[in-house]
Amino acid sequence: MPVTESPLDRLLLQSPFWLLGILILGAMIAAALIGWRARLWQNSARANSPEDDIGERQEGHIVAAVLGLLALLTGFTFALALERYDTRRERVLSEANAIGTTYLRTQLLAEPYRSRISSLLTDYADTRLQLASASRTNEARLLHRNDRSIIELWKATVAAFPTVKPYDFSNSYIEAMNAVIDSDAARKVARKAHVPSEVYLVLLLYQFGTGFVLGYVLVGRNGRISAILLIVLFSTALLLIIDIDRPTTGWIRESQAPMIRLQEFLHANPPSTFGGQLPGTALRVPSGSGG
Repeated sequence: MPVTESPLDRLLLQSPFWLLGILILGAMIAAALIGWRARLWQNSARANSPEDDIGERQEGHIVAAVLGLLALLTGFTFALALERYDTRRERVLSEANAIGTTYLRTQLLAEPYRSRISSLLTDYADTRLQLASASRTNEARLLHRNDRSIIELWKATVAAFPTVKPYDFSNSYIEAMNAVIDSDAARKVARKAHVPSEVYLVLLLYQFGTGFVLGYVLVGRNGRISAILLIVLFSTALLLIIDIDRPTTGWIRESQAPMIRLQEFLHANPPSTFGGQLPGTALRVPSGSGG
């Protein structure tokens, strides 16, 4: 069953980044202009009174409180996005290790299983690397190819298992192949785990509310310059959070260096590199061996 996305998720995670920047910055400036107009209307509706000085001091406290709360909420959302980014980055290394370990253990199989599974693992690693930077138009096709590779890998493993079943090596090999399949599911889940849209909604509303307060309180030329500077800074912070939360379409993406090194190793070391095995034989791998 496909995962449904809210309209806000689609806007934040699929829209062009430049468009998001214009929308967020424009909305905050519009909110500040509304606040500025509200201040002009209030000033024209009342004459100066002794309460004005008290009101100005209160407004200063309000601005400090609003900015502090917005900074807190922005930091909280940034931490959520960064946590998901770190998870995706760790998953890349875990999957590269799982595929590499399985590939090395596959060289202990008899032919034709050794060549067949080695080829499938190489194609699978290529697909996983392509998925890391796939556009949404190519993602569905690559995911279908990825899922077919998983099925073919397990079918080939089932066919090869009777030849290694008598050996101690058989259990560790099945565990290695299971780790590859588990890593596939773990990375898919990590890529779909975004900051909840409800958190973004609250943050956006608070950003716009802050824009209104800045426009209302910060008057005069220096006040307007300060308001614009703060609006730009908070808009940039929000765009940074959204960018981190976009695995394939953002500028900040988890490094694929472990998968790239694995791909280079697989293509540079075909099964023939490791020598041949006698039909029906397999080497015994000590328990806990890294390969």
